[in-house]
Amino acid sequence: MGRLQLVITAALALAVKSASAFTIGSAPGLAAGTTGGAKGTVVYPKTNKELVDYLNASEPLVVVLNKTFDFRGTEGKTTEIGCRPQSARECIAANNGFKSQDVILKNGMNNTGGCENGTETTVTYDNAYRWRMNVTSHKTIRGIGRRGVIMGKGISLKGDNIIVQNIHITELNRHLVWGGDALYMEGTVNGTKTMNNIWIDHVKISRVGRQMLVTNKAGVATMTVSNSDFDGETDYSATCNGRHYWTILLYGKKTGVSLLSNYVHSTSGRSPKVGDKNSSVIAHVANNYWDNLSNHSFELDGNALMLAEGNYFNNVENPLYKKGEGIPS
Repeated sequence: MGRLQLVITAALALAVKSASAFTIGSAPGLAAGTTGGAKGTVVYPKTNKELVDYLNASEPLVVVLNKTFDFRGTEGKTTEIGCRPQSARECIAANNGFKSQDVILKNGMNNTGGCENGTETTVTYDNAYRWRMNVTSHKTIRGIGRRGVIMGKGISLKGDNIIVQNIHITELNRHLVWGGDALYMEGTVNGTKTMNNIWIDHVKISRVGRQMLVTNKAGVATMTVSNSDFDGETDYSATCNGRHYWTILLYGKKTGVSLLSNYVHSTSGRSPKVGDKNSSVIAHVANNYWDNLSNHSFELDGNALMLAEGNYFNNVENPLYKKGEGIPS
């Protein structure tokens, strides 16, 4: 199914001058009514700095991406002591043609997720992942054709009424757990206020170190993720099989999500993981396609309600993870 990128014709790209004309379709599901930057100005960032500044601006904007924005190497690199978990050591010993992920330490060897039975090793990573681009309220981020690519840096949505459409986020330290999240949402006001009206559509995410999409803390009450491509094919994987484990994580004190007509493939877990003891999550999951998954697709935890209908699983080892089967958290 490829990138599932939304094709916008060259004629339209040349002719459009108003922000409203850049609205392609309308949000289905819980994000219905989302307008993004439709009342604002259309801008075309030419540099990484312009992109960062436009996304964080206080006024409504349609930010059009018609090139690749590559942040790798722009903020330096770090080499330090990291963790080599037991799974990585076993992968090296297996010598099966696949590579595993080492781990960036967050809170020491014993308190960093993914560092089970870890030993010290040296890790090197690109620093750009550490400071995601902030997106404030009333923004539309729209890629043109196949040119709207962001490499090396993720995005934090920190506002209401945001549309992200037809872009590709990739190359976030894929060799390391905690190497970077692509799309991150924790609410506003330092994660204390729930966000509303978020529409993510025709987005591709690939080759990341950690989660492809995350909601957390205060959460997002009305979000739709539609027609998007979660591509887990990688040369480094926590499960030592060329499939990315850390895929979609839906947490938050008040999170409501519609997952509609997405393509999730070549992953090995958390596709998605829904809820935990500190969350309240409602998810409607319809007409999605999972393909070539080892391990599991859905992982349901506490305080989560999900309606799944019309979905298709092809070559999926375990569509639903049940507790007690040894899946890493």
